[in-house]
Amino acid sequence: MDFRLTEDQEAVRSSVREFAQREIAPYARDWDREERFPWEVVEKIKPLGYFGAPIPEEHGGMGLDAISYAILVEEIARADSSIRSIISVNCSLVGLTIVKWGTAEQKARWNPKLASGEIFGCFGLTEPDSGSDAGAMKTRAVRDGDDWVLSGSKMFITNGTVAGLALIIAQTDPGAGSKGTAAFLVPCDTPGFEAREIHGKLGLRASSTASLHLDGVRVPNDAMLGGIGDGMKIALSTLDNGRVGLGASCVGLAQACLDAGLDYAKNRTQFGKPIAAFQLVQEMLADMAVKIDAARLLVYRAAALKDQGVRNTLEASMAKYFASETAVECANLSIQIHGGYGYIDEYPVGRYLRDARVTTLYEGTSQIQKLLIGRHLTGENAFV
Repeated sequence: MDFRLTEDQEAVRSSVREFAQREIAPYARDWDREERFPWEVVEKIKPLGYFGAPIPEEHGGMGLDAISYAILVEEIARADSSIRSIISVNCSLVGLTIVKWGTAEQKARWNPKLASGEIFGCFGLTEPDSGSDAGAMKTRAVRDGDDWVLSGSKMFITNGTVAGLALIIAQTDPGAGSKGTAAFLVPCDTPGFEAREIHGKLGLRASSTASLHLDGVRVPNDAMLGGIGDGMKIALSTLDNGRVGLGASCVGLAQACLDAGLDYAKNRTQFGKPIAAFQLVQEMLADMAVKIDAARLLVYRAAALKDQGVRNTLEASMAKYFASETAVECANLSIQIHGGYGYIDEYPVGRYLRDARVTTLYEGTSQIQKLLIGRHLTGENAFV
């Protein structure tokens, strides 16, 4: 077992870190305050290929291995998790899903556009009345000749208002349960499709979060990804991809908390010496460092299994669960180190906490991850 990164992986870390710290980190506070999607940095990212980082080169992407992609996501999130969310949803939840499930025509049509940033993708699974219970979705797809007509609503959709393509999971036969679900690639300019921005978010304020409304949205049969009955399988495999990327994002966010805590502790003087010299401050820093390293190793293990073509559902859930909880804990500890200054946005740690908090909720709550892990351990399904 070799824990060393390859030269190529180290090069990815170095180049992405340099870009992120130069072009993203200095502006993250302003984007957060303004709750504004930062198109200016998006345009700078496009020629770098990050929007297609893990997508194979034959489909227009960079073709990064899963560990290199995790490193890229980690470094972007270390600068600003909002920007990370734009990239990871486009790559993990949409692009890689098309790579796995799409026809040759679907791959040729959509992946080069997603990889180049010509369009962004969004993933529509969650609904106003079905979050963890995804099988209770109400969005319907009804066959009409050679077309499908989609109607329903999706909620909390990252990239929703900026996307050009939506991957929508819908129910074709409510009586068939998950066996009646299907996935559809829906161009966002299709008549009847509407995205409405969600305002007042606690965190990730520089990313787009929307509710999607489909009112008689008509798509051809070849817009279906996979077949009838594959919708939930596609959704679950998509979330496996997403959880590795989200775990890496949480590692980057937690690392930013440690970086900020260390910098403040070394420069803040109390009782005649830097607070970094105090035992209880060192304890908080040590707790952060150990948990970040553990989270990083869990993420890299899940990514390594993916690179080997081994199913990693359990490992992805473990990585996402531990890394997201670690990000929240590290943000809290870093605020504690900052004292009252951590409570105002002169320093970034308050934003880190707001951005970290949602990671325990989306792409499967921490409680859902525990149930997935428990099902693996016991063989008993707590969901039914």
